Amino acid sequence: MLNKNAGGWIIFTSLLIAFLLTALPLPAWADPWRPAWVAMVLIYWCMALPGRIGIGTAWCLGLLLDVQQGALLGQNALILALVAYFILQIHKRFRIFPLVQQSCLIGIIIIFYLLIASWITGIMGLAPQTWTYWAPAFSSMILWPWLFVILRDMRRKYHVS
Repeated sequence: MLNKNAGGWIIFTSLLIAFLLTALPLPAWADPWRPAWVAMVLIYWCMALPGRIGIGTAWCLGLLLDVQQGALLGQNALILALVAYFILQIHKRFRIFPLVQQSCLIGIIIIFYLLIASWITGIMGLAPQTWTYWAPAFSSMILWPWLFVILRDMRRKYHVS
């Protein structure tokens, strides 16, 4: 008999590592290129385990991300909940896409993420000033295949279901 919560620690650990990578100090030239780690890990788990990771998890992760980044409380929560909702709607199709096509979709999703964040900060009068604001979409798109393979292999090795 399989335990329904098998491998929950893998999910928790991957999300914790995503938060640590988000908080990791980078040189000034590299900081704008920081991938959207939390969003990418959330997208993977929503796609792989849609019955286990969903909008509620995304909302809680977003609140933690708001606190970590000092953002407007609820900003990332709203955006990650929308991202999770979108992935949950298309997870069956998304799973069968080749990695290149998945990467392109990740880039579009992160652009959507950044667009809503820009809109929210713009309402507050803090709109981004440079083109590098959009760089995380490109870096996330480039790193998605490696993140996908690593998380998939961990999920299979530890029988996360």
